Amino acid sequence: MTTERVTDDIERLLRLLPQDVQDALQSQDQSSSLLEVVLDLGRIPEARYPGRALVLGDRPLTRDDLESTVSRLGSFGADNRAGIERTLHRISAIRNRQGDVVGLTCRIGRAVFGTVAMVRDLLDSGESLLLMGRPGVGKTTALREIARVLADDLHQRVVVIDTSNEIAGDGDIPHPAIGRARRMQVARPELQHQVMIEAVENHMPEVIVIDEIGTELEAQAARTIAERGVMLVATAHGNALANLIKNPTLSDLVGGIQSVTLGDDEARRRRTQKTVLERAAEPTFPVAIEMHSRNRWAVHIDVAATVDQLLRGLPARAQERELTADGSLRLLEPSQPKRPVHPGRPALAALPVPSPLVARKPSEEAETELSENNDDLQLLCCGITPQLVEEATRRHRWPVRVVEDLADADVILSMRQGLGRQPSLRRQARELKVPILVIKADTLPQVERAVDRLVSRRGRSSEPVPTLLPQAQDDELAALEECRLAVEKVVMPEGRPVELLPRTERVRRMQEELVERYRLRSDVFGSADHCRLRVFPP
Repeated sequence: MTTERVTDDIERLLRLLPQDVQDALQSQDQSSSLLEVVLDLGRIPEARYPGRALVLGDRPLTRDDLESTVSRLGSFGADNRAGIERTLHRISAIRNRQGDVVGLTCRIGRAVFGTVAMVRDLLDSGESLLLMGRPGVGKTTALREIARVLADDLHQRVVVIDTSNEIAGDGDIPHPAIGRARRMQVARPELQHQVMIEAVENHMPEVIVIDEIGTELEAQAARTIAERGVMLVATAHGNALANLIKNPTLSDLVGGIQSVTLGDDEARRRRTQKTVLERAAEPTFPVAIEMHSRNRWAVHIDVAATVDQLLRGLPARAQERELTADGSLRLLEPSQPKRPVHPGRPALAALPVPSPLVARKPSEEAETELSENNDDLQLLCCGITPQLVEEATRRHRWPVRVVEDLADADVILSMRQGLGRQPSLRRQARELKVPILVIKADTLPQVERAVDRLVSRRGRSSEPVPTLLPQAQDDELAALEECRLAVEKVVMPEGRPVELLPRTERVRRMQEELVERYRLRSDVFGSADHCRLRVFPP
């Protein structure tokens, strides 16, 4: 357990400010939460705190006030930033068209010891870490502490790439907050990617620490470094992993995004359009951290899996961590995310079932009791996303295992459309006397209720698992509704053909009659149990 400790050397910054501004700040006695002091020509100075701003005095700032403050500072670099030697404070200038300073932003830099407890276990793994969050949430502060722990406690060779002296402070001697880590300064921000490569080639680091990867060249340099076996700890623009995926400049940090054209069978199995987005490569950073506040972080342990889920329209859940007042780490149960709609999913994939499925009288073949043993329930998914079953199983710690072979399955969990596409599976299930449970939608709540029911019935072995197969009337209604929605939402407005689910000859004739009412043309494709109707645009 580590108690958080803060050092900020704020007195050294205050001595640079105009005297009346110093007096106003000292009278407020709130320096522990001060974020920055804003000095603008012709305006009353402001002190900014989290969520609020307070005026300092009642006198507007004069040009002499600004010039006296600038004269006490070091020289400004090409990025209009200056600092105070051996401190973490940052002073940024606003200039007019002639290059004169007309405003200063004096940002308080603090070394916070103890926050690394949030990710201490991840540092031992040697995996590269990417920190994300809004400005002011403490990304750079956490970066300093991680660099110190890696260098001092884990005895790693750490090199900090310090653009604008923001991580290790101004001057040639780095601030003690980074411990024994070495610091390489970057002369100009646009050269950061070159210094990153130089650090690997010249100084043999085991860990490289970078603040604010923001360009494509820096993202490429990060991948080059990671492929050489060097651990990276960095921050990036973006509040969450989903923002990074949408950023074409930085998406390579999480594997990159590419457009892939699927075959007909694969697109039908996924229930998506033929052109989808997929991850292009392994992520540069296998672990990502979303910093919601200074003491509450969300950790994505497997970035590759999270990106794959987000691209397929599935909910991605992170491990929520909170640092308590006594310095201990507490894991929080995240709220259930809403399942996003896949951007490439056609309207036909979301066709509603016209009438709810209810439990039917189980057929003679389905009256098979689940074997009474202590092994996990073997569940085969048909048209159901296996990740949803696995997530429900992990959340509730149910003794359930997803299998891919019908011979190993105790029960089949399916959607109506899934069975329609695989009539042979239904036939084999009857022959092997494997029960089938049909649910209405491929969503986590539906899957949770179904698995809960299966697990509870398994505990009461005297009750068989019923087969919830739709009866003939339901098939007719569903087939006509499917045909109607396909025509009205895809064929006519988008002008492209749609292939309906396999149906019996009688049901197909009903669909053909419905298509004729829309004055459209249709034809039958497939053979035997796979005969299906294809509707063509006008």
